[in-house]
Amino acid sequence: MKYFKYNIGDSFDFEFTNLEGEKVKIPKGKWVVLYFYPKDNTKGCTTEAVEFSELLDEFEKLGAVVIGVSSDSIESHKKFIAKHNLRVNLFSDENKKVLEKLGIWQLKKMYGREYYGIVRTTVLINPDGKIAYVWEKVKAKGHAKEVLEKLKEMID
Repeated sequence: MKYFKYNIGDSFDFEFTNLEGEKVKIPKGKWVVLYFYPKDNTKGCTTEAVEFSELLDEFEKLGAVVIGVSSDSIESHKKFIAKHNLRVNLFSDENKKVLEKLGIWQLKKMYGREYYGIVRTTVLINPDGKIAYVWEKVKAKGHAKEVLEKLKEMID
């Protein structure tokens, strides 16, 4: 069942907070891989961030920027980057406004406990700032490679 509230071809015009604490929009004029992940320094999120970092040069050769987004604080992001030598940009949505608008902030269940959190999702945005592709309920391991292959396919 589709939970992401936007469609292919819709404009992606949202603000996030960068590592300097500034409000920023997604850059236009290049491809953007925007991956939403639940929490800094957790197993799946670390796997995903490390894999995107390892493939960053290949994404950049294709003219793409890779940005990870979670509801973690800027300080948490900085520690996450330092601990794992991450090369990707990390943005924050601490107030969860964008996450809720996109449909990514949802009630989740784990070990019989209910809580709200991010459903791992990736959005590929074209140079015109429009949604080109969406991956819902992403499995972290191997996802960066899958996104790279889709980007290559879309550029060709």
